This record gives sequence, structure tokens and C-alpha cells, in this order.
Amino acid sequence: MLDGALALVMSTGSVLWAVYEPGRATRPVDGLSVTLTVVVNLPLALRRRMPFTVLVVSVAGAVVYHALGYHYGLNSMAPLLALYTVAAHRPAAATAAGTVLVVAEWIHAVDLHPGIQWWSAVGQSVLVAGVTVCIGAGVRLLDERTGRLTELAARLREEQAAAALRAVTQERVRIARELHDVVAHHMSVISVQAGMGRYVALDDPVTAHETLEVIAGASHEALGEMRRLLSILRVEAHDEDEDLYAITPGLGGLTALLERVRAAGPAVEARVVGAVRPLPSGLDLCAYRIVQESLTNVLKHAGAARVEVLLEYGPAELTVGVTDDGTGSPGVPGSGGAGHGLIGMTERVRLYQGKITAGPRPEGGFAVVAVLPLPAPAPGG
Repeated sequence: MLDGALALVMSTGSVLWAVYEPGRATRPVDGLSVTLTVVVNLPLALRRRMPFTVLVVSVAGAVVYHALGYHYGLNSMAPLLALYTVAAHRPAAATAAGTVLVVAEWIHAVDLHPGIQWWSAVGQSVLVAGVTVCIGAGVRLLDERTGRLTELAARLREEQAAAALRAVTQERVRIARELHDVVAHHMSVISVQAGMGRYVALDDPVTAHETLEVIAGASHEALGEMRRLLSILRVEAHDEDEDLYAITPGLGGLTALLERVRAAGPAVEARVVGAVRPLPSGLDLCAYRIVQESLTNVLKHAGAARVEVLLEYGPAELTVGVTDDGTGSPGVPGSGGAGHGLIGMTERVRLYQGKITAGPRPEGGFAVVAVLPLPAPAPGG
């Protein structure tokens, strides 16, 4: 639309200029001059679609117009505009060919001016065409750079969307793993205690009451941890600075965990080797979950009478071990969901570049051993 209006304005303006300012034209304005003026200017309406074709037609019309003796100062701007379009949108070869055509046409038109020397005509024509090509080439480079920036911005948006999706997926996996650990452990304790309570309810009311207290405590703690996980899902923008992980369980809660398991039947002993040191919250949670999941599997599958939990603090690593004297194989994939527990423990350990082994012991029972790298102590600490 804009190019069409420009072509119409240039055609009309050139005709009116020839009528009111004939200059030293050897031929007056007539139907042929008007036709040639239209041929030179009107194709500019298509200059973006077929720029080189428009340039050739415009230059040819201008050469004929000037050769027939019409106004030498008219119809030379349209070829320049067509040359600019070629330089801005076509390869260098087309630009070079178009420049030769426009320079030749301008030399022909300027040379018709009385008193102009040939060398002046050549210099003026080359200068005007050169400036036009430079402007077009600059616009071309700007368009290419804009296109590259647009492409990079689109790629960046795609990468950001993919990163956000990965983050959401990882968070879902983390929450699912947390829910599995919480529900599996506490439900195992509740299940064992409920089964025992059913047998002693009539004969031993005191033991039955203690069993109900263990069930209530396990239920209360499970609900608390589930509320913590759900609160993370419900976090609002203004809560970003709140420490939602402040109540995340860790090795500090190991004593309560062992008491619950002891109440379910097995004799659980804890052994700590080395100097206990504070751990980063994520690593602390990882170690706690390894012990919790291992004890859950003991309750569900091992039928063990004795369990040992080992925490060994080395110079650069923490070893977490849970061994039992049972006859089952806790954590074997496909054994009623315990495989998910081993998978979850393995994922946690790998997250901290650690190692984990799980399997039957030669002397009987089952063992889970995880080695977690510890961060280097702070200088001077």
C-alpha cells in the first residue's frame, strides 16, 4: 500500500514538474512523455516483490525518456530508489549490476545538462549511486542483525520454557519422592502397630494403649510432613523469602525415628563413628531419608529382630549404613513397591555425587550402605 502510494505520487509529481518547469527540454510534454514517466515511476509499487526487475524497467524508461529530449532533470530518482531496494534486499551481484545500470543512466542524463563536463557527470553519477548503495547495504545489515536477534530471542524463550519445565518436573519428582518416603515409613509403622494391637487389645490393655500412642504419633508426624510438602506447592510470590524448608527432617530427628521403629518390634541400635558435624540441609535430609527408607523396608520385608544404624563421619565423606539380621530382601524391585524406595535412595545419593550399595549379606540379613561426600570445611573453621 505504501509503495503504491509512493509510485503514484512520484508519477504525478514528475508529470506536473515537466509541465510547470520545462527547463531546457527540447521536446514539450506530450502523451509519450507522460507514458514514459509512468513506466519509470509506477513499477515502484512492486519494488519489494521484484526489486531487480523494477530497477531494469525504471532505468530503461528513464534512458528512453532522456534520449528523446524530454526534461533531463526528471525521472532519475525512481532508478535510485529501485537501486536502494536492490541493495537492501538482494545479493551483492544483483546490487553491482544494478549500480552499473543506474550510473550509466545518470551519466546519460547529467551529460545532457548544458555546460557539464563529462568527468563531472561521471563523478556525480558514481557518488550518488555509491551513497544509495551504502544506505541500502546498511539497511540490509540492520535487517539481518534484527533477524538474528529475533531468532536468538525466540530460542532463548524456548530454552527458558524448557528449563522451567525441567524445573517443574524435577520438583514434582522431589515431592513425589518425599511423599513416598513419608507415607511408606509411617504407614509401615502404623500397620505393624495396628496388627500387634489387634492381638493384645483384650489380653494386655497397657500394651494396646502404648500401641495406639505410637500409631497416633506416627500419624501426627506424617500429617505434619505432608503439610510441609503441600505448603511448598502453595507458596505465593510474597512468600519467596520464607524458609519453607526450616522444618525439613534431618539426622537431628534420628532418635525419634529409631524409637518409632523399636516400638514396632525390632531392636534398633545406632552407632556414630567420628566427630559429628553440622551438615547442609539438603545433605542432612538425604542421610535421614536413607535411614528412614531402609528401616521402612526392614519393617515391611525383612522380618528382622535386630537392626544396626551406622553414621561414620570421615574427613571428606559421611557413610550411612543400615544392616539387619532378617531373612527377607527389602527393596528388591517388584516387591510390593519397595523397589521405588531403593530407586528414591539412589536418586538422592546421586544428587550429591555419592555412592550406594544394597543387597543381602553373606552372613544373612540385608545391608544398605551409602557414602556421601562432605563439603570442605570453611577456612579457619
